[in-house]
Amino acid sequence: MASIKIQFPNDEGVMLAARLELPVNQHPHSYALFAHCFTCSKNLSAIRTISKALNQSGVAVLRFDFTGLGQSEGDFVDTNFSSNVEDLLAAAKYLADNYEAPSLLVGHSLGGAAVLCAAYQLPAIKAVATIGAPFDPEHVSHLLGDSIDEIEANGVAMVNIGGRPFQVKKQFLEDIRSNNISEKIKNLKKALLIMHSPQDSTVNIDNAARLYTTAKHPKSFISLDGADHLLSDKIDAQYVGDSIACWVKRYLALPAQEKLRGEKAVTVRLGDEGFTTEIMVRHHSLTADEPVSVGGNDFGPSPYELLTSGLGACTAMTLQMYARRKKWDLKEVKVHLAHFKDYASDMADTENSKSKIDHFDLKLELEGDLDETQRTRLLEIANKCPVHRTLHQEVAINVYT
Repeated sequence: MASIKIQFPNDEGVMLAARLELPVNQHPHSYALFAHCFTCSKNLSAIRTISKALNQSGVAVLRFDFTGLGQSEGDFVDTNFSSNVEDLLAAAKYLADNYEAPSLLVGHSLGGAAVLCAAYQLPAIKAVATIGAPFDPEHVSHLLGDSIDEIEANGVAMVNIGGRPFQVKKQFLEDIRSNNISEKIKNLKKALLIMHSPQDSTVNIDNAARLYTTAKHPKSFISLDGADHLLSDKIDAQYVGDSIACWVKRYLALPAQEKLRGEKAVTVRLGDEGFTTEIMVRHHSLTADEPVSVGGNDFGPSPYELLTSGLGACTAMTLQMYARRKKWDLKEVKVHLAHFKDYASDMADTENSKSKIDHFDLKLELEGDLDETQRTRLLEIANKCPVHRTLHQEVAINVYT
């Protein structure tokens, strides 16, 4: 996953820290904006996992820290729900000015309520996904516990949230009480996906029911059965990311491209820009590219890396075929490969004393109950795999149109 560290200012001039996560195997077809949970940061493990799942489906994700949290500037004590929404709008503006306007909003917990408010003001948004979101921003007041009375009386109090101390002012309470988002949900006019765990002890699942009842179609609900509020188990976060990626395809403008077809077993297609190359091997799709250092996008292995991979795969298959036929205990084969070109003296051609030759280094890892005789024989067999033999033989390549 390609990750770009960036900063952008909000409307108050406060610099917000962010990461733009890009797909590794293609240019993004859409951009998403992620709003984290109350007092969390963009670096929460679940957020990174969800972002990666969206990247794998071709969606770039901007995750950022709200004012006063994580690596962003400003003081948390001076923020509130309304300022979070303003930060989201600033993030959307940054994407629109520098890349492309986001078409997907994803919000976790209070961030889910914030994206529902922000989406109302962003016409480019096509879809919104919430994870463990409260129906009402005031729901977070229960996290302040007994400190509410102190805040009311003194105007400010130190509150322990998630094991960390935060100063909370009275204006924060007043802001979340004044933000009734039910009308915004009714008039959202975007596709909505609500994801919530029945076991969520921080934001009760009744909130999801109220969100679903209030929203208009198209709306969907996915139960995150067994997950906790922060999606601490990576499997739960992966499920959330995969589910959003699958659901949102129905609402994003995916690029239309003619499916690659060919007359032979392998067909390759490359346009007039860059080196990112489409490969169709029977019904298997692959991507080849070159590293950025030589002008590529690094969206896939280079041609020589594909050639080296073929040699490694053929070696592993040949070893297992032989061991199975002999009924030897070869449980697993790992082949570590490197390809490089080197100069060697060609004694048969004195006029070309520095001819460039190709080297493939193969290191074998053979796991199993094998004696030395068996291991020695397998090493001999590794040098006899079909691709290995092809590389040693004279090869005829016929090119025509």
